Amino acid sequence: MKADVYRRPLGKVLRIPVRRREDFAAIERAQPVEVVAVDRATECHVTPPDVAARMVSYLGRIGDMQALEPSAGTGNLSRAMIEAGHSRFELTQVERHHKLAGMLHGYGSVIHRCFLDYAEEARGKVEFVRVIMNPPFREVRKHVAAAVSLMGRNGHDCPACLVALVPVTFHWDGAEELERLPVDTFAAARVHTKIIRIYGA
Repeated sequence: MKADVYRRPLGKVLRIPVRRREDFAAIERAQPVEVVAVDRATECHVTPPDVAARMVSYLGRIGDMQALEPSAGTGNLSRAMIEAGHSRFELTQVERHHKLAGMLHGYGSVIHRCFLDYAEEARGKVEFVRVIMNPPFREVRKHVAAAVSLMGRNGHDCPACLVALVPVTFHWDGAEELERLPVDTFAAARVHTKIIRIYGA
């Protein structure tokens, strides 16, 4: 085929009708997201959102009682609590890593400390009716014991309840095993874990 076929005749102007539109939705300016590496320094294995939601459901009634998330990490458990209807004004989060702690302020009060140190000072001064936790696996027994020591009814008619994500080898007298999680639950580690529930007095 000749190339001339693709040329417009001289003097012929190509006109294409264009209609002006003004009904576009406003474009929001994207905000940069700070990336926090989850590594040996943070000692944080992030709880997947679907697992966090199930853990909250195991707590029972929430919303009008003091709640605690020790070692709050990236806040997935706190976020699940808020999404389930818990008040952020009654949620205490403890996190020792400064960058992770800085990300948690939208979910509740934040205590920037080692949870074991906090529990030692808070014991006998505060009672948490709901505790939800994914503790550091290397010191899981110490962290669960510290959390249990802070549990109490705090004037409510229901017993205090703790739900924790722990290694399958962890044992606590009276703890109820709710489910075992797949080995690939955490993106950065392959570890066998389970969800347990412990009731207080």
